[in-house]
Amino acid sequence: MSTFEPFRGVIAPNLTPFNDDLSVALDLYVAHGKALLDGPCVALAPFGTTGEALSVASDERIAAIKALIDAGADPKRLVPGTGLTNLPETVRLSQACLDMGCAAVMTLPPFYFKGVSDDGLYTYFAELIARIDRAACRIFLYHIPQVAGVGIPPAVAARLRRDFPNEIVGIKDSSGDWENTKALLDIDGLIVYPGSELPLFEAMALGAPGCISATANLNGEAIAEVIDLIAGGDLEAAKSTFERVREVRLTFQHYAPIPAQKRLLAMTTKDSRWANVRPPLEAMDIAAGEALARDLGPAFVGEAA
Repeated sequence: MSTFEPFRGVIAPNLTPFNDDLSVALDLYVAHGKALLDGPCVALAPFGTTGEALSVASDERIAAIKALIDAGADPKRLVPGTGLTNLPETVRLSQACLDMGCAAVMTLPPFYFKGVSDDGLYTYFAELIARIDRAACRIFLYHIPQVAGVGIPPAVAARLRRDFPNEIVGIKDSSGDWENTKALLDIDGLIVYPGSELPLFEAMALGAPGCISATANLNGEAIAEVIDLIAGGDLEAAKSTFERVREVRLTFQHYAPIPAQKRLLAMTTKDSRWANVRPPLEAMDIAAGEALARDLGPAFVGEAA
């Protein structure tokens, strides 16, 4: 069985900043990633949904992760997203990340063909593991069916964990379906991270080591505090802190989350490049950003500065 140690705390799927010509702004990328790692986050999940991964080419992802590592980030605290629609490119990207020393990769199912069978999904990941062909191959499955259109059912996750215990170490469940998360937490040895801080109390009670949350980009300290308080058994204090964490999360959900967080970072850092997104996403305009800042309140905006 795998002895992969879970990251206990909050993991940020860090945002990907773009220059005005829509190239990856590596200076902002590195500074933001290092600030998260030096601050509240136990790890990063670069190029997940929040990182606009499917708008970023494989070579761009590799270059950004290399820049982050070259700047001093510990690769053992990085779990990059590598899921594409085909095996060869997913293999190549996964190999590149693992060869840079990353702790693991986080991989979507192949998501172009819909209505595929459980056996088809299983075979895909079995082939992926065989073709990556690395002793250090560690994979977190990524379940986000409302976006990908293809999910990873608990039965498939359990079968993969059983047959590949050294490689299939965990899963990020961004379904928002508590019953699904609960079923995953029942799989022996599988590390399960909810894709939001909202079910932290229930998930940690069943063994989750924390969460992977988009809002950790801006509200990581408060989320980390909740996790620490729950882990320490101080549930009353955790509930008190959680009320504000919940409020922030739900406020962001009223907006397009990626452009919203980027606009807020553009406002608080005074660097307009943070507002840039790649098409087909559209940047949040300044007026909407100001409305978001008012909704969040001056204390939160001050923390993000």
